[in-house]
Amino acid sequence: MAKKVKIPKKYKSSVRRSRNERFQEGHRSKNNENTEKKEHSLKKEHIIYKKNPPDKMRLNKYISNSGVCSRREADNLIKKGDIKVNGKTITEVGTIVSPTDVVEYQGEKLNPEKKVYLLLNKPKDTVTTARDPEGRRTVIDIVKNACPQRLYPVGRLDRNTTGLLLLTNDGELAKKLTHPSFEAKKIYHVFLDKKLTPEDLETIASGVELEDGTIKPDAINYVDPKDLKQAGIEIHSGRNRVVRRIFEHLGYKVEKLDRVYYVGLTKKNLPRGKWRFLSDREIMYLKAELSK
Repeated sequence: MAKKVKIPKKYKSSVRRSRNERFQEGHRSKNNENTEKKEHSLKKEHIIYKKNPPDKMRLNKYISNSGVCSRREADNLIKKGDIKVNGKTITEVGTIVSPTDVVEYQGEKLNPEKKVYLLLNKPKDTVTTARDPEGRRTVIDIVKNACPQRLYPVGRLDRNTTGLLLLTNDGELAKKLTHPSFEAKKIYHVFLDKKLTPEDLETIASGVELEDGTIKPDAINYVDPKDLKQAGIEIHSGRNRVVRRIFEHLGYKVEKLDRVYYVGLTKKNLPRGKWRFLSDREIMYLKAELSK
C-alpha cells in the first residue's frame, strides 16, 4: 500500500496558493474561450445579415413568389438572361434584390408577394365581398387572420348560398377562373320546396330559356331517388344566380343551395364555415387546367 506523503507545515500555504492560482487561471481561460466563441458567433450573424438583410431576398425567391415558376426554374431563367432588374439583364444566380427593385420577365413587371390560395366552405348569411356597406359579415371576416396577404374571393356566391369559395391574391389566376371562356366546372346540391318532377328534370337537362338567354346544364339528376326535392346540377356558366333562376323559371323555390365541387376542389374534411390552404398538388392542378 502506497504511503501517504506528509507535507511539511511550512509548505502548505504555498501549495494552497498554487492550487488557487491554477483554478483562477483555468476559470479565466474558460471565460476567454466563451467570449471568443460569442464574438465569433456575433460576427458570423453580422456577416449573414450584411449579405441578406431582412428586407431583401434572393432573386430566384422573388421570381418564385411572383408565381412565374419554382426557385430552381427561376435560376435557369436567370442563367439564360431572361430576367431584368432595374432595366439591366441579370445572369448571376444568387443576386439579392429589394422590394423597391423593378424585376421584369418577358417585358412584364413581377410582384414579389407570395401567392396564397385558400378554400373556404362558405356558411349561410355571409356576403362574398371584401367590404359590405350594410355591415353584414363577409367572407373576408372569416379568413382575415389566415395570412398577412390581402385575399379576394374568386367569383361570387349569393349571401344564402353555401359551399366552396376560393380566395387568393393571385389576380391572374382569379381572372382566368372567372372568364367565360374557361368554363369552370361547378356542382351544386339543390334543396327545393317541392318534388322535382321527372318531366321538369328532363326540361332542365334539355335547356331552359331565361331572360338573358338559354342555359343548359352539363348534367342534372336526383341526389336521392327517394327524395325528389333534392337535385344535383353540374354547370359551368358564371351568370348571376343562374341555378336559382333555372328552378324558379319552372315554378320551384330553392330553399337551400350548396356548392359541393369547384374546379376539381371538394368539401372533403372541410366543415361549414372553415377554411384551409390549397396543397401544392391542388395549386399545380389548377394552373395546369388554366393552361389547357
